[in-house]
Amino acid sequence: MVATVVLSMLCVHLLCFSGMFMLISTRLHGKKMGIDIFALGSLLLGCAYLLQLLDGPAGWGAMSVINHTLTLCAPAAYALGAARFFDRPVPVVLPLLVLAGSYTVAQWLVQVLLGSEARYALLAAACAALFLAMAAVLLHGTRTFARHLRAEMAVFAILIGGLGALNAAKLVLILSGGLENLDMGTDFQMAFYIYMSFLGTVLPPSVVWLVLHRLTDDLHDMAVHDPLTGLLNRRGLMDALEAHFRGRPAATAHLLIVDVDHFKRINDTYGHKVGDLVLCGVAQVLQHTARQGDLVCRLGGEEFVVIAFDTDGAGALRLAERVREAIEQSRVRTDSAHGAIRCTATVGISEPFDSAEAMDENLQLADAALYRGKVLGRNRVEWAQALQARGLPA
Repeated sequence: MVATVVLSMLCVHLLCFSGMFMLISTRLHGKKMGIDIFALGSLLLGCAYLLQLLDGPAGWGAMSVINHTLTLCAPAAYALGAARFFDRPVPVVLPLLVLAGSYTVAQWLVQVLLGSEARYALLAAACAALFLAMAAVLLHGTRTFARHLRAEMAVFAILIGGLGALNAAKLVLILSGGLENLDMGTDFQMAFYIYMSFLGTVLPPSVVWLVLHRLTDDLHDMAVHDPLTGLLNRRGLMDALEAHFRGRPAATAHLLIVDVDHFKRINDTYGHKVGDLVLCGVAQVLQHTARQGDLVCRLGGEEFVVIAFDTDGAGALRLAERVREAIEQSRVRTDSAHGAIRCTATVGISEPFDSAEAMDENLQLADAALYRGKVLGRNRVEWAQALQARGLPA
């Protein structure tokens, strides 16, 4: 009786959470993060347990076959939803249909050849293997695709691994004692459904929390990156500088300000769409030319900034020349009849600095050097005046 009540409550939880997930997914325009697939998984599992309540004791019948198929398809749907959450564009409908069809056929064959006990053992074995595999993938994710959610994935792996262990224990009980061990009044079934009810209560809100965590991260990412080029914006640059100097108090940096020459002429001649392509092309050149660990930012308009860490004046000059030359040699392909477009850039280099608070001052110095480079003919590298006074090359 207790197990029946617990299973009934679990059905209500799953169906309610399925509806909640579906409502949430309708508000996530364009990027649903798998929440709609989690809704499907909860619906399948809720329907499976509802059929189990209606069907009665373990045995052979249409309800039992559908129940087993839905019970196996539900965790598969959760796994596909998790893949979608981590931006893996996996198909959903076809794999679930193939799994449902093949498992239904497998049930019939096992029932005909080996009987009902073997069919129930097949479900327990399949669920145990699936849940343990999911737990293993989550543990692997703590070191790879989900490093930023290491604690959460570890907890999920433990909970889902526990479900795999319970299904493995169910398999052993069926093989050793038959279907009588699946009666709703047994201690094992009561413990099994209490654990399932616990998971059904804890995991869905945890999924909602993960979605909110992801949305918050996306909003922060949007706040610190330029939407056109994907580079850091000024706010993102300052945050990264503060984090770098906070972790390495003795570090120094040079600031390179890069300005696309005659960009207004490009916009006026080819249009703003081509101008945007040019800016994106320059951004890619900067990302490929900058050294690992350097920061690349779009300051605004056609101005970009590269922060070169752990280098002296000569190293900053070499980097600036590589940047200038790479932009000069690059070609931006367009969809218009104009074909590929080339452009050049002028680069100003600041003094070395060792704190995020000194960036604005050095940005002004580099900007003054940049302006001087524009006056002297463009497509060149210029040092800040203070550096020139010390005898460094101009």
